[in-house]
Amino acid sequence: MSAGDGVTGQWGGVDVHFGEEGGRLTYGSYLRLAELLDQQRLESEPPAHDELLFITIHQVYELWFKQNLHELTASRDAMLAGELWLAEHLLRRVHTIERVLTQQVDILETMTPQDFGEFRHRLSPASGFQSVQFREIEFLSGAKDPSFVRRFRGLTDVEKDRLRRRLEEPTLWEAFLDVLRKGGFDTDSEDSIRGALRTVAGDRSHYAAIWELAEALLQHDELAAAWRARHVVMVERMIGTKPGTGGSSGANYLRSRLDLRYYPLLWDLRSNL
Repeated sequence: MSAGDGVTGQWGGVDVHFGEEGGRLTYGSYLRLAELLDQQRLESEPPAHDELLFITIHQVYELWFKQNLHELTASRDAMLAGELWLAEHLLRRVHTIERVLTQQVDILETMTPQDFGEFRHRLSPASGFQSVQFREIEFLSGAKDPSFVRRFRGLTDVEKDRLRRRLEEPTLWEAFLDVLRKGGFDTDSEDSIRGALRTVAGDRSHYAAIWELAEALLQHDELAAAWRARHVVMVERMIGTKPGTGGSSGANYLRSRLDLRYYPLLWDLRSNL
């Protein structure tokens, strides 16, 4: 039977089947591809060629944000449960995703400022600053800021509740401090935490799991900073010093966030090794 004769046949001498035995679940239905591929709705009229790219990139970002929240939450919970190997493993997965997030900027930069200008006015008042999942990642990582919840416009009640829950629940850093306490260290003050970190760093053979976990947290912090730096340069390349969509401060605000560190005590440790 040839490839054109039906759903089964010989391809390169191999008998190929495509699930034609009557199964109810298919590749498309499992991934809900019909619904997924129907979500790229262009707002420009006439349709701007690069608007599809812009929407696709940002929807992909949100999917990766969802995955990272899944992994970071599980990593935090693993630390609290004393499963340090699992916590580190999940953080390493997050690192790989964060590298992909940064690399995706290269795709977005194939769009020129002129191409972006064809539909940028249609985005108002929407803005990337309104990404609830991105704020959840920051809150969970340790950079809690209640003012974001008050300043966000257009948040649904569900989104407000999600952000409030992230503000109330333990962060990755608080979970790591729990790990230190269970390891016999005092964490009542910054000085005592610094002393604990120096002890861990100075005896990696004895505190290997804690040290590797600390390094995984620092890597998460570094990769988040790398994404912010890459992002601000992309924005400056695309719109210069103009305000961002939705009336946001654009590149100026993004530059103000470049010095953000989730775990400053882990960075300070470097000065004492």
